[in-house]
Amino acid sequence: MSNLTLALGRPTLADRIVSRSLVADILLITAGTALTALSAQIIVPLQPVPFTMQTFAVLLVGTAMGPMRGAISMALYMVLGLVGLPVFAGLSSGNALLLPTGGYLVGFVLAAALVGWLAQVEWDRKFLKAIVTFTAGSLVIYAVGAPWLAASLGISLTDAIGVGVVPFLVGDALKALLAAGLLPLAWFGVSKLRSKSDS
Repeated sequence: MSNLTLALGRPTLADRIVSRSLVADILLITAGTALTALSAQIIVPLQPVPFTMQTFAVLLVGTAMGPMRGAISMALYMVLGLVGLPVFAGLSSGNALLLPTGGYLVGFVLAAALVGWLAQVEWDRKFLKAIVTFTAGSLVIYAVGAPWLAASLGISLTDAIGVGVVPFLVGDALKALLAAGLLPLAWFGVSKLRSKSDS
């Protein structure tokens, strides 16, 4: 039973910090959910979709934990909000999936899975590949969020992209650059620590 884990495939950054186990998985998933909830409270109140650091946390959690744990962490985040805990932007909760921004929440699960898989094939260890990884994750969120926004507001997809994607492109590009700088540094630091402990 000690070898039971939700971490599948090649090791991710989290696996280099803690050994794979079900207990570690639960702790990591919980920490990822908490980080996402906290980052959702860093808000720039744009309409109809507020700008938060939430997407940065979503993609960081996915790359650090891998596809399974990252996706579960985001699914748990959604469930906690739906049952009434104030984890969504502005300390809100409830039927967020019924709101115009609900598609972005669904996109979080898929994006975390995608960037987690890319991390397993080592696309989080070099600057340019990390930019591609985060950009791909952001595109997945947009691909679910924008059509959902259009359907919810009764507007065209073009208009939804205009209000629910375009205003966030610069911010998401900056987040991708930040992550692309941090992740390779984190890998370098962890590798150095492991090599020292092994020597």
